[in-house]
Amino acid sequence: MIRLLEARNPALLDRLRDARADGDVPLVLDERWPAAQREALARWAETAALPADAGWATATSGSSGSPRIVLRTAASWSASHGAVGALLDAGPDDVVALPAPASSSLTLYSLAHALEGGPRPAIGPAGTEATLLHGTPEALRQALEARPPRLRTALIGGSHLDPALRQRAEAAGIRVVAYYGAAELSFVAVDDGSGLRPFPGVELRVADGVLWVRSPFVALGYAGARSGPLRARDGWATVGDRAELEDGRLRLLGRDDDAVLSASATIVPEEVEAVLRSAEGVRDVVVFGVERRPVGALVAALVEPSETGTPPALGRLRAVAGEQLAPAHRPRLWFTGPVPRTAAGKPARGEVARRAAAGELVRLG
Repeated sequence: MIRLLEARNPALLDRLRDARADGDVPLVLDERWPAAQREALARWAETAALPADAGWATATSGSSGSPRIVLRTAASWSASHGAVGALLDAGPDDVVALPAPASSSLTLYSLAHALEGGPRPAIGPAGTEATLLHGTPEALRQALEARPPRLRTALIGGSHLDPALRQRAEAAGIRVVAYYGAAELSFVAVDDGSGLRPFPGVELRVADGVLWVRSPFVALGYAGARSGPLRARDGWATVGDRAELEDGRLRLLGRDDDAVLSASATIVPEEVEAVLRSAEGVRDVVVFGVERRPVGALVAALVEPSETGTPPALGRLRAVAGEQLAPAHRPRLWFTGPVPRTAAGKPARGEVARRAAAGELVRLG
């Protein structure tokens, strides 16, 4: 059965240990999620039929009506602990700072590692006792500003690491290991400064421009009838990332499914659009990403007014987003105007992004 746990529980590691010992599957909730999303997850947890080998669960959806739950075996994470420990050069006295919420797969992985002998976790920004850091590029940036005296190694994922940020960290005496992964795939490739190469135990191939992975770390899939980007075929798995492989190095080119990668969150535009279309005065919405360092991309929305032609109030749109969407999934940039469409009548998301980049869209508010 699913056991729901709160991310801010001061005894969270003990609660995770108890859940695993009892044969339950922990699912950590984030207090920042809207109440409707938390309630939906609780209802699902009561009725979900789980694979017999499910050991961990993480929630990846941003909308209250359709939480997406990734299920994985305990072995799919523990099989990588040795490699991660070696990358971090972790010893028995090390403390790993975990700035991201415990509801994120990034932090939950390190908590699972701690339960099996990994570095002692310290949830929150890197403090004076932290010797290691596992977080996003923004977490590394904040650590450099705080200058924790014992920090020596940072394992950085969740979004692209700016080479200049890596150089700042190395100049401060911090060794940086960046990686590419996904909640569904776990670790895929690592970069010590010479480019992304396959994570130990992972095989990579590119077919028709899409990256496929063969790995012992891949998740079981999604709970119930929920769908998502994970696909499997003949022992290989993908989440639709476009990529190139050259001389053993991986170059990522973006996500095929139009997902927006913002900080450590993956935002599915259709889920955000469904929420915003419920707002009064909205005829249609297109959600897209606008590249912005250091978060990767800002979530943006083009709102097409209803037949009256009067754009809905920005305050009302923000209120609807705040009521039903997790913080990372709420648009930060708002535009208004007619939605461009393909010949088949479908919204042309790529054209919207192009017009935004060219300054051709009208800002709302």
